Amino acid sequence: MKTRTMRRAAGMAGACAAALVVTTLAATPVSATTQDEAGALEYVVLFTEGTSEADAAAAVEAAGGTVVSQNTDVGVATVTAPDAAFAEAAAAQGVIEGTAQNRIIADVPELRKANGEALKEDQAEADLKADADATAATEAGANGRGKGHSPAADPLAPLQWDMEAISATADGSYKVEQGDGVVVGILDTGVDGSHPDIAPNFDAEKSRNFTVDIPLDANGAVVDGLCEEDPDGSCEDPADVDENGHGTHVASTIASPLNGLGIGGVAPEATIVNLRAGQDSGYFFLQPSVDALTYAGKQGVDVVNMSYYVDPWLFNCASHPADSPEDQQEQQTIVKAMQRALDFARIRGVTLVAAAGNGASDYTKVLSDASSPDFADVPGEVAYARDLLDPASCVSMPSEGRGVISVSSTGPSDRKSYYSNYGNGYVDVAAPGGDTYDTADGTRDYGAGILAAYPTVVAEAEGAIDENGDVVVPWALESCDANGENCAYYQYLQGTSMASPHAAGVSALIVGKYGVRDFIRGGTYLPPALTQARLEQSAVDTACPVPADFTYTRTLPTGQVVTSTHTCEGSTGSNGFFGKGIVNALKAVGR
Repeated sequence: MKTRTMRRAAGMAGACAAALVVTTLAATPVSATTQDEAGALEYVVLFTEGTSEADAAAAVEAAGGTVVSQNTDVGVATVTAPDAAFAEAAAAQGVIEGTAQNRIIADVPELRKANGEALKEDQAEADLKADADATAATEAGANGRGKGHSPAADPLAPLQWDMEAISATADGSYKVEQGDGVVVGILDTGVDGSHPDIAPNFDAEKSRNFTVDIPLDANGAVVDGLCEEDPDGSCEDPADVDENGHGTHVASTIASPLNGLGIGGVAPEATIVNLRAGQDSGYFFLQPSVDALTYAGKQGVDVVNMSYYVDPWLFNCASHPADSPEDQQEQQTIVKAMQRALDFARIRGVTLVAAAGNGASDYTKVLSDASSPDFADVPGEVAYARDLLDPASCVSMPSEGRGVISVSSTGPSDRKSYYSNYGNGYVDVAAPGGDTYDTADGTRDYGAGILAAYPTVVAEAEGAIDENGDVVVPWALESCDANGENCAYYQYLQGTSMASPHAAGVSALIVGKYGVRDFIRGGTYLPPALTQARLEQSAVDTACPVPADFTYTRTLPTGQVVTSTHTCEGSTGSNGFFGKGIVNALKAVGR
């Protein structure tokens, strides 16, 4: 998932683009920089359970810090302190269980922005013709993925091989259940609430932004970009804005309405709530994630999608020998704080769905990690190699959190996507996330990605449309309603970040079909354990490939041929590639 959104690129191309990134309050949003203008360091502090707000503040003050914001629901606070001595002093306070420093970001590699970036990484090699959108649509249909739908389907439905694969179509699950009354929270980079294919289902009143853009780090490196250069000219974006594009794509896959425009989502009548926890750059920090989850638990959100991992550690290890005691403490704090927030939300009826990540790795085996920490105090020192990571004591959050449904990605042929993480016991279910090399000859086809909404401001910033609004790249297209008056943009992305919202959408259908009205918090209530049980029971059993050592062959646009081999372990009904199977919307709510 990080591909940074999963991360990201989709969910991780080592992580979520699969992270688009790959990887969103009740408390006041704060910056994730490590120093303020006066040079103070910033920490996230975890208190022992049951600590009062007054006792927590007193302990922070005694350790030499100042509370900036506090989440009393799970005992977490953002704190500033004059120097690094705070961490040691805090450890001596009985009510403080751990600290994690928000470090200065040294670098944000251009292609680690969001889970869908893998589709765009070599766009310079493409022939960017003005009719590229039409070409992409034609090729997708020619490849046989669009089988056509009833007249009630939205105009781009023939390009949605992903919805066909899980029977979320006009002649499939749409006839049985569409998610009316179900509230889905999008923990991501934001949601463009004005997008015509999202606006009808967008709840602006409930939506929140738990982050503040970080223009530059202390060394002058660009993080989210200068505030005045933002489309809205501000670092404190409203809760209906997405200046990355990842969160909007995720929300669209879950709940784009059937409105005669563009695409239809898995649950086209579900309500979308933006719970922004990610930066424009695709980083996701601890405090916003904790705050977004606790808010979801109190606001009657039924399902949340989390296509990312919490920075700065892809894997949080309790006691890895390569890590300093301070780094070990930080990682332990991240795991404990996130688990508290996940538990808080789940106990209150929130079904938790997360991208498995885009690292092409078996999470149940001994691993190496050369990406953590993914930001540091010294420019250029972004990460150090950590080998022989024990999967029993090193976890990625939130995908490996207790009570979280971890989703791997599949391509048009139903094979596990080449970038998707896997592991028998790690993956719960699989869903379409795209695989642009899942083609007959192993060459790239944008149409094998996932098509969903694309914010106009992001399309402009990325050069996907020209000054006339015409699409000029092969991975995007425009759709208009029957009158040609209401138009919107869409883009192809791939990653576990794109797979997870398909599972979240089916979860929303399950809640809508079998749940009851929640008169306390709003929305619809179905215990998350029952939602997950139905999701897994209705998933289509998908066996490991034969042989189980499956080799992927990709011919890149440069002509280079790349191969990789992943080993699938387990049975037909439960294995490391597909978990309990590929989710199916119609089976979940119908036959």
